[in-house]
Amino acid sequence: MGSEQQRWEYETLRPDREATMHEAADPKTELNELGADGWELVTTVEYSGGGTKYLVLKRPVDDDE
Repeated sequence: MGSEQQRWEYETLRPDREATMHEAADPKTELNELGADGWELVTTVEYSGGGTKYLVLKRPVDDDE
């Protein structure tokens, strides 16, 4: 059993705002593309007044690359 600690790399996605600037566009397409590349959504960063500013994703670092 190895004693190496899992290392992660992180990515952020900022959902586009709709024309009203009050609602974010659905980021499903971008999330599916990132998911296909091994990224997993871990949290969101919200504006202080509400609404999502960033989606934070992570995936394991491949030490073999």
